Amino acid sequence: MDTKTNIALVTGGSRGLGKNSALKIAQKGLDVIITYRSNKEEAEAVVEEIKALGRKAAAFQLDTKDIRSFDGFVKEVTDHLQQNTGSPTIDYLINNAGTALYSPITEVTEEQLDDIVDIHFKGVFFLTQKFLPFINDGGGIVNISSGLARFATPGSSVYGSIKAGVEMLTKYMAKELGSRKIKANVVAPGAIETDFGGGRVRDDKDINAVVAGATALGRVGLPDDIGGVVAFLCTEDAGWINGQRIEASGGMFL
Repeated sequence: MDTKTNIALVTGGSRGLGKNSALKIAQKGLDVIITYRSNKEEAEAVVEEIKALGRKAAAFQLDTKDIRSFDGFVKEVTDHLQQNTGSPTIDYLINNAGTALYSPITEVTEEQLDDIVDIHFKGVFFLTQKFLPFINDGGGIVNISSGLARFATPGSSVYGSIKAGVEMLTKYMAKELGSRKIKANVVAPGAIETDFGGGRVRDDKDINAVVAGATALGRVGLPDDIGGVVAFLCTEDAGWINGQRIEASGGMFL
């Protein structure tokens, strides 16, 4: 019987939805690698939580805006895997790392737009491209999008539009990687109580109330509402789901 343990790489896995996804994936029996941008201690704490679940884990620094660093990052991760597992490969890549931009169209600067494109589109595209030789056939890619790719709220024109691009990119990934039996899917959270975007959904009572009122299930989302969906896509039970967008928003703006 094949007893190989699958491995997932979660970018931005040191906090928020990435952390929750990493822990939920570990609970499914996978080993996990996470990335962090600046807070190493926070990332190492997540690694210890994963290890406490009986899974192997490691954390590596990565700024998904710095595409020139990807070759070195991939080598660092694959060397670690080769040394610790006997193989440089992973099974699932979860492109989660990101940042927010709340600004009306009239005020967005070119620098702001470039940052969002680099982090949320170019970063996803090229990190996936660099890792493809090291994703096992039959594995999967999960790209994190947003409800803002389906509905429009003022101030999110750049972020929502780029996430819509990621959703189309995911379909192309599913199509082009099908010969390797690699699945590619999108998880699109609604508004979630995390520190994302300065914690505005969590901390601003007015925003929180508006979101809850616009959501069929009557509340704002929590990280636990998302991580399990991502983890499910890293299991054999989700093996026939491919090229799909799964929105986890509690029925927001139906």
